[in-house]
Amino acid sequence: MTDLILLSDPRVAATAVAECGEPLVDLRADGHLRLDARKADDDGSYARLRAGARERLLRAQRLLPDGLRFLVVEGYRPPALQSRYFEEYAATLRRAHPEAPPGRIRELASAYISPPEVAPHVSGGAVDLTLCGADGRELELGTEVNATPEESKGACRTGAPGLTEEARANRAVLGRALSSAGFVNYPTEWWHWSYGDRYWALSTRAAAARYGPADPSPSTG
Repeated sequence: MTDLILLSDPRVAATAVAECGEPLVDLRADGHLRLDARKADDDGSYARLRAGARERLLRAQRLLPDGLRFLVVEGYRPPALQSRYFEEYAATLRRAHPEAPPGRIRELASAYISPPEVAPHVSGGAVDLTLCGADGRELELGTEVNATPEESKGACRTGAPGLTEEARANRAVLGRALSSAGFVNYPTEWWHWSYGDRYWALSTRAAAARYGPADPSPSTG
């Protein structure tokens, strides 16, 4: 995929889904992945991911240089929470751009928060993450995870110019490992990677997405 495709693009919604039925599993169950609590919720949704996506994430972590690990911030996101995040950010944009038509607000919002009907996090195939050392301390990647385009002045984009050499190198390490394991990045957010969802299918030219909206029933498999 050479052009920047936002999640509001009609091609994403038009992508077919062939639901494979993989359950959501809890990433905290075996301790192989380190999780951050900044997006923790009462039912632990943030710590869940589709079983196949989890296996690929573990595969990617094994490809990291010695001493580095992933620090997972958020996986599955219930549809109601996704809708709330999208509407709150859209409302902020409407206040900042009162002259913008609804379609433009939706496009701008989609650069940061996915429209609920196509959201990768709702599928259970998306993960927001960064890198940390053995002690759990985060590495420098240029912005905080979930930094908005406005507050980061565009540095949240994966290929943003003007990053420090350290941040650029760390983003490259993150990207190589995850890409090698089959994940795709949403280019406006360096921390957002997904496998099996509609955006992944469109990006990789797969015949269909593997994951539609996930069944939130708990599973620790």
